[in-house]
Amino acid sequence: MKSKQFVVFGLGRFGVSIATTLAEAGYEVMVVDKSEEKIQEISAFVTHAVQADAIDMDILKSLGIRNFDVGIVAIGKDIQSSIMITLLLKEIGIPYVVAKASTEVHQRVLQKLGADRIILPEHEMGQRIAANLIAGNIIDYIELSPDYSIMEISILPEWSQRTIKDLNVRGKYGINIIAVEHKGGINVSPEPDYVILPDDVLVVVGHNKQLQALEAKRYAK
Repeated sequence: MKSKQFVVFGLGRFGVSIATTLAEAGYEVMVVDKSEEKIQEISAFVTHAVQADAIDMDILKSLGIRNFDVGIVAIGKDIQSSIMITLLLKEIGIPYVVAKASTEVHQRVLQKLGADRIILPEHEMGQRIAANLIAGNIIDYIELSPDYSIMEISILPEWSQRTIKDLNVRGKYGINIIAVEHKGGINVSPEPDYVILPDDVLVVVGHNKQLQALEAKRYAK
């Protein structure tokens, strides 16, 4: 199976972070930016680094952009360029286009252009930090929808040395354990007879109200 190929437009902090992370993970990554200085700085860390103004369809075609699986428009401040490149990538037929938005109006425009994923970095980071602060013990948090989330939680003291079957968290709390993290690694889809250890961290999925109720139970002790 062919590994995904990524092209990143814009080398601000956001674009550089995405490009280098993907490259470090072993993916083929092309970056495109108007700044020769930025291109030189990142060229050693990605597969291809090209200085170009990407708001021209002919330039994009000459770069072979249509061969990439994912296009990432990491341009925030230059809204016109962001919109133009997103539009061109959709017209070329890139299977999946991710675009950074700087404002909610910018976000709505990108949505109308058909961007598959729109990121408001500051907004999403703020939500993530707030969720962690509110939850206290929650190590990580992924919102699946407005009502359901996946969370990593440390265990309640009375759960230690008991099996998942004995805990019956689905019946008692309305949540499901989908993985257990421990010192030896991670156990995905643990068996009902798995014995919870004191240092285990549970990855659970459930309705936000049920997850919050579980947290309330912890702090009520």
